[in-house]
Amino acid sequence: MAMLLGDVGGTNARLAIARNGVIDNETVTRFRGDDYQSFDDVVRRFLQEQDNPHISSLCIAVAGPVSGGRASLTNRDWDFSEDRLARLTDADHVRLINDLTALGYATPVLGGDGLSVLREAPADRARNGQALVVGLGTGFNVCAVRALPGGGVTALEAEEGHTRLPTNIHQRLADLLGHQGAEAFFSTEETFAGRGLSRLHAARTGTKPIRSEAIAEAAGRGDPEAIATYDLFTELVGLLCRELTLRFMPLEGLFLAGSVGRSIADRMDRFEPAFLAEPYMRHIPENTPIFLIRDDMAALHGCLAALS
Repeated sequence: MAMLLGDVGGTNARLAIARNGVIDNETVTRFRGDDYQSFDDVVRRFLQEQDNPHISSLCIAVAGPVSGGRASLTNRDWDFSEDRLARLTDADHVRLINDLTALGYATPVLGGDGLSVLREAPADRARNGQALVVGLGTGFNVCAVRALPGGGVTALEAEEGHTRLPTNIHQRLADLLGHQGAEAFFSTEETFAGRGLSRLHAARTGTKPIRSEAIAEAAGRGDPEAIATYDLFTELVGLLCRELTLRFMPLEGLFLAGSVGRSIADRMDRFEPAFLAEPYMRHIPENTPIFLIRDDMAALHGCLAALS
């Protein structure tokens, strides 16, 4: 029997087949969202390319909220339904999960080249079986992970990106940009997703917004304004992760993910002072290791774990 796995974002969808609990790497296929009117069309095309295998179960990770067996992409006009996917594939078991939830399920199997250590923590620290995935990319969200007594983990759904920005971060922005300028950064996602980086650069330089990728490229070339924006953004991420660490106490590790997360991985000298800036309850962030998820297959592995 074959299991269908999917990782669907605003730009691309990646599908694969797993058999006997192992992903068949030869089946991993990426589809551009712009080329298809719906995700159902992607599934039809993929199964046709794979000679229409019999699908016993499937799990799709979606970059958007999931509730009641239905989901929609935050950054593309696609909707998903477990019932519709069951009819489309004739699968007996269908599950839709948030993409950060999928990364949460993947954390126990990450390692090697797929995971980088950004910040060590004392080996003799207290451990609590809790971890946290922080996704910084086109959108923003988190997934709290808890180890289960019998093995494996449970990964909790959240919509952290749509919470209000913490007061200390809003005040830092107000000090730099004025209160009116800071009002553009009203939610966590609007501040820490890629468009937040773009908006921050425009606000502090007085220029028109450019894509976050262009800011990263300019910083790589040594452009002082782009470097200053990235330094500030990294500091703000450090402040946010301090708040998240106290909220979720991920003493097994805080896992950064996403394109924006990867872009700040080389700026830990800016991240760590902000992460440890507050003396109150400082022992919690001090005892939290920080990792970077580099494995592009992580969400697919998470989908496989969610079906187990």
